Amino acid sequence: MLKDAHAHLNDPAFLDDVDEVVNKLKDSGVGMVVNAAWDRESAIKAMELAEKYSGFYFTIGVHPHQSKDAIESDFYIFEDLAKHEKCVAYGEIGLDYHYDLSPRDVQRKIFEYQLQIADSLSLPVVLHLREAYKDANDILSANKNKLNNGVLLHCYSGSMELARDFYNKLDCYYSFGGAITFKNANKGDTLRAIPKNRILLETDCPYMTPVPFRGQRNDPSYIGLTRNKMAEELNLTSDEIEEITSQNFDNFYRIKK
Repeated sequence: MLKDAHAHLNDPAFLDDVDEVVNKLKDSGVGMVVNAAWDRESAIKAMELAEKYSGFYFTIGVHPHQSKDAIESDFYIFEDLAKHEKCVAYGEIGLDYHYDLSPRDVQRKIFEYQLQIADSLSLPVVLHLREAYKDANDILSANKNKLNNGVLLHCYSGSMELARDFYNKLDCYYSFGGAITFKNANKGDTLRAIPKNRILLETDCPYMTPVPFRGQRNDPSYIGLTRNKMAEELNLTSDEIEEITSQNFDNFYRIKK
């Protein structure tokens, strides 16, 4: 079974046809999907999808882009949503210095605050880090005592050396999406540097559509293309990658069979 560790079927891009997208997942071999939140409204929508569809789960949290808009009541709502049996993580949270849609000092403040909340809720954290690895490393190191439930670097885009560093410090998991199929992605060395029991598959849909469908809207039915590329890079079969990443998905999100 294929399992999408990080998707956004709660995105407005799927407003008109989410039922049709979900209906085709079985034929693509996709059995589980985690829809990640980026703010209060997206968390509520992800919860609604989890209640409607078997095999769907959700996360809670404020994305670094939305950090400047976060208000105190958002976090009370997250704490309430965390009680839901299908809430499996806190994220995606972190730092994004590429777009700087929120001031960097605000991003750092909200990031650190959410690490504390996640720990209080006994939830693993899903991280979004882009062009901010030094500051993120500093914050994560300073809050290592609050990272007691697992850490996932979603859509990992850092170097092989950085992956090893994060793993050695935090025992992280790493999820990879369609970007590894892009021309000149050069992710083979990075994948090989990460222990196989720490890699997951994701789509990050509607973004990061794998080749040969790049440029179209992404959805979980395309995750098999990422699986195949990962298998190629690691010199394993697609079935082996599917089994490995499926088990890692269950372990990180603590999904009971």
